[in-house]
Amino acid sequence: MRRYLSLKRAKTLIERFPAGRVLVIGDLIMDHFIWGKVRRISPEAPVPVVEVTSESTMLGGSANVVNNIFSLGGRSLVTGLVGNDWDGKKLINALKEKGIETQGIVVDNKRPTTIKTRVIAHSQQVVRFDREKKDAIDPDSGAQVLDYIKKALKKADVVLISDYAKGVVTEALAAETIAFCARLDKLAAIDPKVEHFDYYKGAAIVTPNNIEAGQASGVDIEDQASLHRAGEVLLNKLGCKALLITRGENGMSLFEDDSDTHIPTVAREVFDVSGAGDTVIGTLALSLAAGATFKEAAVTANFAAGVVVGKVGTATLSPAELLSAITVGLKGAGK
Repeated sequence: MRRYLSLKRAKTLIERFPAGRVLVIGDLIMDHFIWGKVRRISPEAPVPVVEVTSESTMLGGSANVVNNIFSLGGRSLVTGLVGNDWDGKKLINALKEKGIETQGIVVDNKRPTTIKTRVIAHSQQVVRFDREKKDAIDPDSGAQVLDYIKKALKKADVVLISDYAKGVVTEALAAETIAFCARLDKLAAIDPKVEHFDYYKGAAIVTPNNIEAGQASGVDIEDQASLHRAGEVLLNKLGCKALLITRGENGMSLFEDDSDTHIPTVAREVFDVSGAGDTVIGTLALSLAAGATFKEAAVTANFAAGVVVGKVGTATLSPAELLSAITVGLKGAGK
C-alpha cells in the first residue's frame, strides 16, 4: 500500500479534511439498537429470549455518511427526506447538535422516517426489523431536494449520493445531479444499490460491494480473472472514471481505465459491519475533497473501514484513529 499512499501524504490529506465540504444526497435513516443478554431459548418457539438492558439510537443511512465526515473533521451539506414524526425531528436535531446545516432536509407528511432496529446480544446481532416506505418520493418532495442540490453544489467540493433504495434517489434526480456535477467540474461519488445501477452513468466513482458488482455486471466473481471482467464491464457500462469494489475480508479493488489496484484488508478484528459502507464512501469523498487521487482515497477509506468494523454498532472514527491505523498499517507493510 506504500506504493499508493505514503505516511507523509496521509498526514497532509487528513490535515486538509476540515477544509473539505461534501454534499451528501440520499436516504436518511435512524438506526435503533436494542441491547441485551440471552440466557435461554423461548418455550414458545426455537428462538432466543433477549433480556433488554438498554436502547440507543444513532444516525444511519446517508445521515451516518454525514456523521462519518463530521467525525473525521470534514464539513457536510445534506439533503434527503424524513417524516413529520418524532424520529424525523430527532434525526434533524442530532445533525443540528453537530453544527451540520439541515435546511436541505425535506419533511414529508405522507411518509415515515426510515428506522432500522437491530437487537444485539453479547456483541452479536440477533435480528433486525425495518419500518419504512420505499416507493419513490413524490414529485413535490423531489423538486425540493433538487432545488437544494442546485444551490448547494456551488459550495461543495465533492458530491456524494448514498443510495439505500428508500425512495430519495430516483433516476431523474441521479441523472440531473450527475449532469450538474459535470457542468461545474465537481466529482460525483456513488454508494450504489444494484437495482439502480443504470442511474449512475457518468459519475466519477461508484463503490459497489462484491455481491452488487457481480449482480450488476452479470459476472460471477469467483477469482481475480472474474473480478477483473466484472470491473471492466461496470466501467464501460457506467462510463465512470473509477470503480471501487469493496470485498469484505479480501479488501478492496479499484478499477480505472489504465489500471487495477488491489488493496488488502487491514481489519484486525471484525465485530460489526453495520455502516462500514458509509464509512468507506464518506472517507473516500472527504479524501477526494482534500485533493487525493482515487488510489490515495481508496487506501485511506480502506484503513477507515478497518477501524470501524472493530466497533459494535453504526460506528465512526476520528482523524487521530485514522492516522494511527494508517501509521501502523504502512509500517507493517514496509517490513
